[in-house]
Amino acid sequence: MNKFLLTTAFFFTAFFAVHAQMPAIGTKATELNYKDPSGKEIALSSLKGNMVLLDFWASWCGPCRRNNPALVALYSKFQNKKWVKGVKGFTVYSLSLDQNAENWKAAIQQDGLVWPYHVSDLKGWNAEGAAKYGIRSIPQTVLIDETGYVIAINPSHNLVDQLVSKKLSSGTTPSKTKSKTKSSKSIKK
Repeated sequence: MNKFLLTTAFFFTAFFAVHAQMPAIGTKATELNYKDPSGKEIALSSLKGNMVLLDFWASWCGPCRRNNPALVALYSKFQNKKWVKGVKGFTVYSLSLDQNAENWKAAIQQDGLVWPYHVSDLKGWNAEGAAKYGIRSIPQTVLIDETGYVIAINPSHNLVDQLVSKKLSSGTTPSKTKSKTKSSKSIKK
């Protein structure tokens, strides 16, 4: 019995040791580069400068599909906003664990997933991207800052909203030129 437990423990340790883990908060996001529905490769690193919500999902995943309306609302909220220096915007990079391309494409349309960054290698649970991030269940998300570092793992939509909102430009800082102009006008009167 002892030998059986040791052997079992060894195999579980070996299994989990060879599988990648989710990058820790404060570490560089692991690179992903897969094809979109049209066959064009999109690298996660190509989105540098944006706040990115990396979303692991699939068309057959009920919880993923129920989560999509909130994800669409979050994405829409931050479009056409002004950002602090160094931040281009907010987007979503969706990596699907689908195996059927038609089901994947149909789910993107049906759920109104309007962002342009949808990728998959169509290997289902054997997807390389899922393995790189240690994904064993979906949906799962990773929030990546504009420099490519992980700032939250599986954050709630409220937390994503708060963290991304901090990067919005307030637009309330008065410029020195305007204040000089106002003071010189008041002197002329």
